[in-house]
Parts: sequence; C-alpha cells; structure tokens
Amino acid sequence: MPSEAENRFHGDMRRGAERLKREIGYNPTRFVQMLGELGGVGAAKQLLRGGNASDGFTTLWEAGRLELSVEAFVLLPWYRQLFENHHLDTARYRLREHGFDVDRFLRETQRNPPVWVSDDV
Repeated sequence: MPSEAENRFHGDMRRGAERLKREIGYNPTRFVQMLGELGGVGAAKQLLRGGNASDGFTTLWEAGRLELSVEAFVLLPWYRQLFENHHLDTARYRLREHGFDVDRFLRETQRNPPVWVSDDV
C-alpha cells in the first residue's frame, strides 16, 4: 500500500501533467500512461534510470518549464525520501545541464510551494 507521501507525489505529478496541457499545449500521453501503470514514484524512477532525458523533459526545456519536470518534482524536500541518491543525482544533473538553477528553485519552493503542489505539504 502506497504511503501518504507516495500518494501526494502521484497526485502532484498528475496535476502537473494537466497543467502542461493547459499552459503550454503539451499532452504527455506516455507519461500519464506510466503514472497509471507504475504510480508516480515508479514512473519517476523509470524516467530517471536512463542516461538521457525523456522527450517530455526536452519539450519542457524548450518551453522553459523545467519546474514542472519529474526531475524537479523528485528534488522537492518533501519528496526526496521517496528516492535513492542516484535518482536525486540524476535529476539534479539533468536540470543543471539544461541551465536550470536547481538551488534557486529549491529555495523558492521552500518559501512558497508551487500552486501545483498538494495543499498538505
């Protein structure tokens, strides 16, 4: 049975996918399918396995919206415990390699959690 944190993570990822459709017109069909099959944590771990970023990550990078990427979600302080260090390292590396200021993002989300994050964080 998934933990409360796993359920919140899954919900936040689902809401993030919905937000992508509304805000940038990107429908992450394969990602939503992965959420249904593997759950949020399982989908994130699978996406963080490979050496290369997913097509969805590239789409978000091109749109300037990496704060909505799986990589950004897993680094949030309230979700880090769901992942192993190698997942966190991969997420941080991908974001930094694409010019995303990870430390700034984490400072800002600590002060003001993004609107797509569960209310009960």
